[in-house]
Amino acid sequence: MRYTISLLLATAAFPAFAEMSVVTDIPPVQSLVATVMGTTPEVLLPPGSDAHNFQLRPSQARGLANADLVVWVGPEMTPWLAGTLDGIGGDGARLGLLEAEGATLREYAEEHHHDHDHDHHGHSHDGHDPHAWLDPHNASVWLDAIAAELSKLDPENAATYAANAEAGKESIAALDAEITAELAPVKDKPFIVFHDAYGYFAEHYGLTVAGAVSLGDASSPSAARLSEITKAAGGAACLFPEVQHDPKLVTQMAGDTGVTVGDALDPEGSALEAGPQLYADLMRGLAGTLTDCLSR
Repeated sequence: MRYTISLLLATAAFPAFAEMSVVTDIPPVQSLVATVMGTTPEVLLPPGSDAHNFQLRPSQARGLANADLVVWVGPEMTPWLAGTLDGIGGDGARLGLLEAEGATLREYAEEHHHDHDHDHHGHSHDGHDPHAWLDPHNASVWLDAIAAELSKLDPENAATYAANAEAGKESIAALDAEITAELAPVKDKPFIVFHDAYGYFAEHYGLTVAGAVSLGDASSPSAARLSEITKAAGGAACLFPEVQHDPKLVTQMAGDTGVTVGDALDPEGSALEAGPQLYADLMRGLAGTLTDCLSR
């Protein structure tokens, strides 16, 4: 299976040679665009950056203003980028992936509407959950949307973009089957995550998320929230910290409840090498980290 996926990803690397400047927001989006383009575009948020609260360098702002195409999840993920795009002008195309036709979107749970643990720097926790790339169906839909947008800007290479998107969709289907099989034995084991970012992944694979330490992502959870989630953690098999977030709260909660702490999850691929392979690496990483702890 792994060989097949690698082979398919390799076939998705026919570069189109138009001189286009393409800018993406986060590593998973960069990876999907790279699959279609055959070359790796610029990403605004390099490894170690926080997608929800980020300050652009002047050179990045100039790059956005001059870009032929900006591909991003949407303002739900990076509200600061929405304001920047409005402010810089520029006549390049913009593709908001949450608006792509055929994407499956989920709403945040009702508890988000009553929670005040986040501030205006974080992404919105009203309405649509922006972490939609964690459903492989959406990743496949987005490949087609990216190919269509690139083809409008560069019609001479439209057939190449379409072929690359098709090869990428085949690799994602194989990846999805692999992860489905891997996670099947742990579907009924409840677990706690640090940040409410895993709804799409959990729903797609039928996993049991018992709760999130922090409903928001830009500030610490309240004492009431911690008390509530500590109670929920008592029935969980594992607690998972998250890359780029202090594991202190999770460690403390584990001490209070005796629940096993797993390795840190990385939903945005912030610790992975950039390129078309990052999306598969990210999804495999989540599945492997969950399985390692939940199968004990």
